[in-house]
Amino acid sequence: MTRSLILASASPRRRQLLEQLGLVFIVAEQNIDESRRAGESAHDYVLRMASEKAGAGLATCADGAIVIGADTSVVCDGDVLGKPEDAADGWRMLQRLSGREHEVMSAVTVAQGARQQSRLSTSRVTFRPISAVEAQAYWETGEPSGKAGGYAIQGLGAIFIQHLQGSYSGVMGLPLFETAALLQEFGIPCLAVPAEA
Repeated sequence: MTRSLILASASPRRRQLLEQLGLVFIVAEQNIDESRRAGESAHDYVLRMASEKAGAGLATCADGAIVIGADTSVVCDGDVLGKPEDAADGWRMLQRLSGREHEVMSAVTVAQGARQQSRLSTSRVTFRPISAVEAQAYWETGEPSGKAGGYAIQGLGAIFIQHLQGSYSGVMGLPLFETAALLQEFGIPCLAVPAEA
């Protein structure tokens, strides 16, 4: 019996990353409340978001489906930097990240029926100093809009990244090492072993 694999996200970056694993899947965007709870740590927040997205996807899918939920947060001094609301917000985010290190936490949850497993990838990203002129020019490209922390590692934002310690795919939005390990636990191999002749 073929089991449906569902990606509970409309993110084109997550879709692209999951496609790298050679898997056949269906995209099913989930609209959930992404508000951070009072006193909730960034670690707990990103894990909860991935879990709730997977749970929401599971509630709308056929029995037996395997659902992947994911969430990525840019964290600076314990604060979660979400998607910039406007140009001024995007500029403030870049200036806050300029010339220093921040964390990117990317959680993935795989769920099927009553079973659910999650993993978290934490990466450290160091930005070179960014001038106000550069921040403004970057915003005008349109790339920072809709991106956690106001930048995209897979795009022009890469010119600001002096050092990365951790997972490139995790910073992009879906940590493939953790995702593949979880899918393996649910019986979905990401590398098929060729049959012997």
